[in-house]
Amino acid sequence: MSQSMNGEKAVVLIPARMASTRLPDKPLADIAGEAMIVQVWKRAKEANIGPVVVAADCHQIAQAVRDAGGDAVVTNPDHPSGSDRIFEALEHIDPNGDYQIVVNVQGDLPTIDPDAIRACFEPLSNPDVDIATLAVDISDEDEKTNPNVVKVVGSPLSGKDSQMRALYFTRATAPYGDGPLYHHIGLYAYRRSALDRFVNLSESPLEKREKLEQLRALEAGMRIDVALVNDVPLGVDTPEDLEKARKALSK
Repeated sequence: MSQSMNGEKAVVLIPARMASTRLPDKPLADIAGEAMIVQVWKRAKEANIGPVVVAADCHQIAQAVRDAGGDAVVTNPDHPSGSDRIFEALEHIDPNGDYQIVVNVQGDLPTIDPDAIRACFEPLSNPDVDIATLAVDISDEDEKTNPNVVKVVGSPLSGKDSQMRALYFTRATAPYGDGPLYHHIGLYAYRRSALDRFVNLSESPLEKREKLEQLRALEAGMRIDVALVNDVPLGVDTPEDLEKARKALSK
């Protein structure tokens, strides 16, 4: 089943690659009896936005998804980013352009709330928005100064308390002064035309400096809106993260 946004159908793509220095073979790690990538696929299915396809960098990941009843595409293992990987998969599964909205769910978020995936989809109801993403109000003081916590600097949207327009993304503590700071969550929804444009842009100066891919879009004049959600999903990058995910999904 596919929802539509202003008549545009959506597809959910999950990029997954085997390489991980801190957690080898991460997508296939067992969590509550399923490979991690299968758990992510299940959460994405529960969001009920549209078809869900895993864009894998190898046959092992794709086979694990297919064995669980899902769909997967094997893509070029040399892609520099998940955005490039999902674009190749999109061109493969939908060469005629039936799907005009592409939701990119990271393959290491096995406990992601399906509501958060749906929230990322919502800002695209405004036809002026090219890309949508998520953020959470930072409550932990240490996170405010941690460069590993990416902050989004945004302007509130009139009449929409839970959305804002992104003006910048940074590893610094910003903006200055009293008020909330927002932790960016790297889950994206693209208009297909925006994804096509984005993957064909060259790496931008601020992207190189901050090491944040989304700045490429802003520097090119693309509009990114942000939906605010309540919790930061657990990203699995280390053995410790994996144990947390196992405990969360064994309940």
